[in-house]
Amino acid sequence: MTGTGSSAPPPTGASTRPSTGSATQASPGSPSSGALTGTFVGLKLSLLRNGLRQSSGRTAAYVTSAVLVLLFAAGQLLGLVLLRGNEHAAAVVVLLTALIALGWAVLPLFFPGGDETLDPTRLVMLPLRSGPLVRALLVASLVGIGPLFTLCLVVGAAIALAHGAAGVVVAVLAVPLALLVCVAAARAVAAGNVRLLTSRRGRDLAVLSGLLIAVGAQFVNFGAQRLTRPGGLDDLEPLAEVVRWLPPASALGAVDSASGGAYGTAAAQLLLTAVVLGVLLVAWRRSLEKLMSAPDGSTLAAVSAPTGGARRGRSTGGDGTAPESRWWPAGRTGTVMRRSLQYMVRDPKTKAQLVSWLAVGLIVPLFNALQGTGSIYFACFAAGMLGTQMYNQFGQDGDAFWMVAGTISSARDAYVELRARAYALLLIAIPFTAVVNVGTAAILGDWRSLPDAVGLSFALLGAMLGTGAIASYRLPYTIPQGSGFKAAAPGQAGIIWGSVFGGMLGGALLCAPVIALTVWVNVSDAAAGSPARLAVLLLGTGYGLLLGWAGLRLAAPRTAARLPEILAAVSKG
Repeated sequence: MTGTGSSAPPPTGASTRPSTGSATQASPGSPSSGALTGTFVGLKLSLLRNGLRQSSGRTAAYVTSAVLVLLFAAGQLLGLVLLRGNEHAAAVVVLLTALIALGWAVLPLFFPGGDETLDPTRLVMLPLRSGPLVRALLVASLVGIGPLFTLCLVVGAAIALAHGAAGVVVAVLAVPLALLVCVAAARAVAAGNVRLLTSRRGRDLAVLSGLLIAVGAQFVNFGAQRLTRPGGLDDLEPLAEVVRWLPPASALGAVDSASGGAYGTAAAQLLLTAVVLGVLLVAWRRSLEKLMSAPDGSTLAAVSAPTGGARRGRSTGGDGTAPESRWWPAGRTGTVMRRSLQYMVRDPKTKAQLVSWLAVGLIVPLFNALQGTGSIYFACFAAGMLGTQMYNQFGQDGDAFWMVAGTISSARDAYVELRARAYALLLIAIPFTAVVNVGTAAILGDWRSLPDAVGLSFALLGAMLGTGAIASYRLPYTIPQGSGFKAAAPGQAGIIWGSVFGGMLGGALLCAPVIALTVWVNVSDAAAGSPARLAVLLLGTGYGLLLGWAGLRLAAPRTAARLPEILAAVSKG
């Protein structure tokens, strides 16, 4: 007779080995679905709130970026409402919704948008079932500036298309469906590719992906320019007829169909959107189950490294130094320059950012010139893009910045460190800027304006280097190396946009004298000759050197005094 506290033996043939998917099974201690959702929403709010409390600079950057985004969203909402009744409203709304969904699905992999505070890999050890976990993460993902911005656009799109009682009823269903599809697509793509993105090969592939995104953004820009021409909106109609059946744009297409009396078509489009939402949630759930139960390749035993003569150091010259070191300046300057260039070549995120900015800096002026709508002064865009690489110089060091900080004991050491990093960037920026200027002049046939365009570009480059040195100690942030779709630690995303856009605006203001001189040369007949333009080249180059030198001088003593704060800021996450 079996006692009360005993258990029956397992049936014959039953396996007693635990399931590999035990992380997703129910457990006595698992919270209910509603409690779990509330916990995750509270966790999201707490992480955002605590991140903003860490420094006043981070709070100011976040609030500023939030205000700018909300103002832009309000403008877009008003613009969409004003489209109500326009014959091309449906085409514009449907394509805009599809473009927003594409951004949600792609951009979180390479840029700091989306939900950056809830990482599913940190939940592996918790006894959570995948179904409630997906629901909790989905609801928590709706908290933030990005979902609010998308909601404003989708609401404006629905208002632009909804006519009559049926249209309003369908719009009430279409708005949350479209928003949920966008968020679910972002989370499903991120969860499905997190292992790839955290691998070395995946981070290297991000370089090509960033380049494709940069090129695609420019094609969107040129398409928008074409649409502003008379009759340009007529070209959208054939494409919109196809896209209106692609979720989540099909949800807004359903509003237009219901407003026109095509109730069957509206029901089919809504059903298609709901089905795709379900497919995305299932794919997300399976990715989470695999992510939380399958072994990670990084935890497996590594293949033992070859020994003996298989691994040898580089050969040295007769004086004990590597042959290539003779081409670099002696002392700290040469060492820091080589280290910075190695970061650009070997570090996946630094390399991806550099390649993306090179592509954008090349595409914008050249493609506008090919379109016949550009100017040779668009080549300054190349200098501005590369100048942003000077921002957050210490973030690329990450936790290893403590070794750099240990070698800085005075303002002089900090100045040499920053100057060497600027030198390394100038090795790429100067020839690239010159090539873009020459290429733009060749396409436009405007060789006359080439000298003053180059002078203005070099002045902007110097201004960006100077402001970048200051921003590096005032607004440093972490560049996480373990997450391929994150470019900053939680709570630091606003610092990126605040420093970059603030620096570009500050650089443009600092270049105001050169800009004014260039305008005077172009509008004054007496100063339109080659000597005056050559003077702009020389003065712009000298002014850029002065701005860069002044920025480095101003940043050096504050950098030396804020080493602990910089180390704390670049070591988060």
